[in-house]
This record gives sequence, C-alpha cells and structure tokens, in this order.
Amino acid sequence: MDRNQRPRSIIDSLGEELIAILTPVSICMFTVVLLVCILNSDPSSSSSASFSSIATAAYSESDSDSSWDKFVGAFLNSLVFVAAITVATFVLVLLFYLRCVKFLKFYMGFSAFIVLGNLGGEILVLLIDRFRFPIDCITFLILLFNFSVVGVFAVFMSKFSILVTQGYLVWIGVLVAYFFTLLPEWTTWVLLVALALYDIAAVLLPVGPLRLLVEMAISRDEDIPALVYEARPVIRNDSRLVQRRVWRERRSSQNDNDDIEDRTNRNEVVRVVRSAEVDEERVGSSERAEISVPLIDRRPDQVENSETFLEGIGLGSSGAIKLGLGDFIFYSVLVGRAAMYDLMTVYACYLAIIAGLGITLMLLSVYQKALPALPVSIMLGVVFYFLARLLLEVFVVQCSSNLVMF
Repeated sequence: MDRNQRPRSIIDSLGEELIAILTPVSICMFTVVLLVCILNSDPSSSSSASFSSIATAAYSESDSDSSWDKFVGAFLNSLVFVAAITVATFVLVLLFYLRCVKFLKFYMGFSAFIVLGNLGGEILVLLIDRFRFPIDCITFLILLFNFSVVGVFAVFMSKFSILVTQGYLVWIGVLVAYFFTLLPEWTTWVLLVALALYDIAAVLLPVGPLRLLVEMAISRDEDIPALVYEARPVIRNDSRLVQRRVWRERRSSQNDNDDIEDRTNRNEVVRVVRSAEVDEERVGSSERAEISVPLIDRRPDQVENSETFLEGIGLGSSGAIKLGLGDFIFYSVLVGRAAMYDLMTVYACYLAIIAGLGITLMLLSVYQKALPALPVSIMLGVVFYFLARLLLEVFVVQCSSNLVMF
C-alpha cells in the first residue's frame, strides 16, 4: 500500500516525459546539422576563420599555429567567454534584485528580435542564394520583420499557442547554434567543456548566479524573464503563489529544526492542494488531459518534495520539464561541429547527448531538485566525438593499407 502511495517520478512516466523534451532537442540538433551540411558544404567558402565574436576576443586561431598554441589560445578564449557570461548573469541578478523586471523583459524581447531579424535574415539570405529562390528585397524585409515581431510576442506573451511559442524558441536556438559552429575548431571544443563546468557552478554552488536568481524569484513569487523551453503549458493560478509561500515557510522551518512548525506547514499544504484540486475541476476536460499528468503528483503526502516543482529550472510549477535555451544551443553546436567532419560522428554525438540528457533526468528524479543539463551530455558528446574520429581514422588507414597490399 505504501508503494502505491509514493509520488510519481520521471521513472513512472519515462516515455512520455522523455519524448516531450527530446523531440524539440532533436529537431534543433537536426536543423543545425542540416544547415551546416547545406551552407558549409564548400570548404573554400567557409567563414569560420574570419568569424569573430567575444568567443575569439583573446586569440584568433590560424592553421599555421601549433597544436599547443591553439589549445592555449582556445583556453584563453573560453576564459573570456565564461567570464563575460558570469558578469552578465550577475548583472541580471542585480537588476532583478532592484526589481527592474520591465527593463529585463524589454531587453530580452529586443534580444530575441535581433536574433530572429539579424541572424535569421542572414541565414535566410544564404539559403535563398543557395537555392536561387526568387524574391524581391522589399517582400523579404516585410516578411522577416513580421516574423520577428510575432516571435517576440509569442515568446514573451502567454496568449499564443504553446506550439507557436515552442517553435519560435527552437528556431532561436537553431540560429544561435549555427553561428557558434562558425567558431574555430579548438575554441569550440574547449568552450563547450568550459561551459559545462560553468553550468555546474552556476546551478549547484550556493553563490551560483543561476541559483541566486531562481531563489530570489521564488521568494518574490515572480517569473524570471528568460528564454526557457517548457515541455508543457503551465496553469498560472493563485494556488501557485500559495505553494511558493508554503515552500519558503517550510525552508525557514528546516533551518530552525522545529517539528511543530513543520507539522503546521504540512497541514497548510494539504489545504492548499485540496483547494487547488477543486480549482482544477473547473478546467475543461480536454485541456486538463494535456497538462494534468505532471512529473511529480501534487498530493498531500508529497510535502517533502514540494521544493522540486517550485525550483523553476528543472521542473515547472505544473510538473513539466523546463530546459534553458542555452542547453539547446550548445547541444546543437556539438553535433553541428561534428557534421563538419562526418555524419557517422554526428550520429555518435547525438546518441551521446540523448543518453546524457536521459541520465540527467534520472538524476532529477532521484535528487528532486534543479540540476544543470549541460555537463553529462556535453562530456559524453565530446568523448564520443573524439572516439568516433579516432576509430574512423584507424579504419581508413587500415582500409588504405589493405588496398596497397592488393
């Protein structure tokens, strides 16, 4: 009987939950690989050597440099890039602390518009030139402007269909990831490893900027204005605010180690959950069927795990998996860079990333708190990339020697 009363975890609904998050990740990676194969098919026209950004501020890689010089230069580039991200995240924490939420929303909306309009327009121009698609510049600009404006409203307004919002988020990830594949090879691989390590520190350390940001958002009952993909739509109602308040009270009771207050909080959560169940009965049956199967059931006996669906990074308030758009981007950068070498290597890296994401979801169900999504997938992807290249090179050498013998 106790076994049947345990809260559901990711393991209990593994197939549905994995498909909900792996499908958009796979679409993003496949689209980036397709763009790399189409636009970078001619090595002489590749612009990776001339592409410059903050990720190449400390060192510009050249083919004539030695391997050690490339590694040291890539390491310096990674330090500069990670330092810039760290500073930007702490600035975001400061602005959020000062309650500059409207400014942050305008800034994020402007950034999404620039990505969709500038980067998206550049890629569309390359595709139009590649396939000789007939279109005049005025029509192209009007369509691009409307597409970008609708994308900004779809991402930062909840009145749009969830499929439209998810589609725009995936497309933004594709655009940014493709341009990251234009970085020099050594810088790309060292940068991926550095970002995986940064993700661990930012999410798990007590002074990590992402952890501070999320805890501050929970304490204020506010949403963070950021590009985050959520596998399912979220019902925003008053019960969510009450649940956050109970979560804060429970954390203070843990610090005081007071059993009496803990029992009081449990009774309050029981009342909140029961009232939330009554409110959810008012939702239509078709809409409830889509969103009423969370990763972790909100039942009264799950008080100890109430922190899980309130953290906001790993799981949403509805129990849905939430994944930062940066995870989409750097997964796609890895497979996009592998596509410049061999499609078999792409397949190996894809399987490694999916396996790493599955391991992360398993850890999420075990530890019941937000976890960084980059480290396991990126480390497995990098290892499988170099193993695949090594095995392919050995295979080619072996085949060449056999042909010479014959």
